[in-house]
Amino acid sequence: MFRELEQKKKIIHTSILILILVQNSGTKGVQYASNISQLLKTITNLHVSLAKPIMKTAVIALCKLVELLKGIEHTYHRNYMSISESINHVVQYLTFRILTIVGATKKSLIQDKHYSEKHLDILSSLVLVEKVLNGPGTKERRLIARLALSAANQIRIFREDELSALNSLLYKLDMMRNLLTLFMFSALHDCLLAIDRSKHSLSTDVLKECFKNEIFIYFEKQVLKPLCQEVETNLRLHVHSHLQLDDRNPFRGAIYDCSPFLTLKPLRFFNNYINIKAYVEHYLNQTFYNLTTVALHDWKTYGEMRSLARFKYGIVTVEDHLPSQTLEQGLDVLEIMRNINIFVSKYLYNLNNQIFVEQSSNNKHLNTINIRHVANSIRTHGIGIMNTTVNFTYQFLRKEFLIFSQFMFDEHIKSRLMKDFRFFRENKVQLDQKYSYERADKFNKGIRKLGLAADGKSYLDQFRMLISHIGNAMGYVRMIRSGGLHCCSNAIRFIPDLEDIVEFKELCTQDNLSNVSTEAGAQLDHVIDNLVRNFTEGTEYFKLLVDVFAPSFRDSVNMHLRNFYIIVPPLTINFVEHSITCKEKLSKKNKVGAAFTDDGFAMGIAYILNLLDQCEMFDSLHWFQSVQEKCIQDKMHVKKQKSLTSKDDEKLQQAMTLTARRLDLHQQFIK
Repeated sequence: MFRELEQKKKIIHTSILILILVQNSGTKGVQYASNISQLLKTITNLHVSLAKPIMKTAVIALCKLVELLKGIEHTYHRNYMSISESINHVVQYLTFRILTIVGATKKSLIQDKHYSEKHLDILSSLVLVEKVLNGPGTKERRLIARLALSAANQIRIFREDELSALNSLLYKLDMMRNLLTLFMFSALHDCLLAIDRSKHSLSTDVLKECFKNEIFIYFEKQVLKPLCQEVETNLRLHVHSHLQLDDRNPFRGAIYDCSPFLTLKPLRFFNNYINIKAYVEHYLNQTFYNLTTVALHDWKTYGEMRSLARFKYGIVTVEDHLPSQTLEQGLDVLEIMRNINIFVSKYLYNLNNQIFVEQSSNNKHLNTINIRHVANSIRTHGIGIMNTTVNFTYQFLRKEFLIFSQFMFDEHIKSRLMKDFRFFRENKVQLDQKYSYERADKFNKGIRKLGLAADGKSYLDQFRMLISHIGNAMGYVRMIRSGGLHCCSNAIRFIPDLEDIVEFKELCTQDNLSNVSTEAGAQLDHVIDNLVRNFTEGTEYFKLLVDVFAPSFRDSVNMHLRNFYIIVPPLTINFVEHSITCKEKLSKKNKVGAAFTDDGFAMGIAYILNLLDQCEMFDSLHWFQSVQEKCIQDKMHVKKQKSLTSKDDEKLQQAMTLTARRLDLHQQFIK
């Protein structure tokens, strides 16, 4: 019975307080305190600025103002529990009064017979006011409400008394929202008075320290750490927005704005201050430094996150000054990854030896990249560099495939491919199911009539180079994968049997070793497990890069790619002619452009045929059998011509010999 009376008494007290707050503006105390504080600061600063002494009567008046100011502060602190419980009700009441005025004005505007487009803009502004006030009264929402009301009142739709009431209510709403933050840590500080009076502890200082630590740990767990993680996640998603991420549409899912927390002034926490912004800055500094140390190849990503943090949240972080690449001799693997578009155009891939060779130049020594070079870099930076390489390759391929699609969409190319497709389909029997070499050669030569680039290359030359670049990128991924296996094999060679691995944690537990030794054994088990998994299972990066592009390539939207396999024969002829020219330059004085290998083209063709699921279609052309038959026929023809030619005609004999050698080269490249 006594408890029920106490609850009813508390409810009545709260209701009376709400009524007082609402009827007496609720913010008069804060207004008085603000006016008194401003007056005190103005008078004292004026006397200091003008170097004038303060009269005795003025000093007495200032002291009375200070007493009033502290009295108001004491009144609020004494009733902070009741005020904190009542503020939300007051805010709801003030919001209700604003919405009532806005709703009545909107209703009269809709019923107006002289309705126009201008009224539609005003009505939209009023609807916006209703929407922003039907939610949490954040600073941004209140600002939008003020702007919308100003836009709506362009033609004086509010009466003078309504406009005055709206301004007054919005001012009170601002004061109520700001008032709530004053009591947050003040309430906790007042608990120290009760701790000082405790008798069950020998030292109240120890009890105070435990209380402070407990409150701070809880505040850190519930507010500070989640805030740091949210800021880091937002920065990371923003930097990686070019990838295929989850939907970040604020109209479909909740996206939290961390800016209000970071703009708060330092909070007084007992005898200390908590600076939320400085806490987040320290967290980001530590995170960026540690992660960059583990994976140097991600330095650029964290550099972008630093810049974005300054621009988006005003967070200033410290530069880590770590090296951005490995300091060994030779071309840096990290630099290749960041500039893969330049690398694939300057280096040529050799499929058998798994090396990249720089294109020949007269000015410098040729650089090479091999598996051992890659394995050393992976050993330095960790296995994570393999996944990062695939990410960079994926971004590069996206751009290259856009150009690839544009070429295949060209009307001249589409019409020629359709024409050749119909010819092959209608003459299969006569051609013995083999695609005509003459038809492919005609395509290769005829496309030059469409125009040449400034360097003399045709459109088919440029398309062949594009495919070679795509193949070089895939070759680099293959080399990275092989280097990773090489690195893992070197690290795992000390494990006697991969099928029977001993658990060191269990052995430490059985022998009753210390906790430190048991934890060290668990860490060793984790490292061995990672090495075994990476060595035995690995990741099929080729399959990943096929699976990510294949659905869009095979989609009905990209029907213009369905005849790609028809253009492969002209491309192979173009590639063979280019390769022979590059190989012949090796014996010349000017070796610019000379090359003895370029397997990127074959890798690119195989990859794209796999993406489009056209391997069987290309096999149905029996293209390589057609080329072999063409080479044999040409060699027989040359041999016959050579036998009919007089042996005394040396020039003609030499020409026949050179022709035979060139045919052998063609046949060798086709094989």
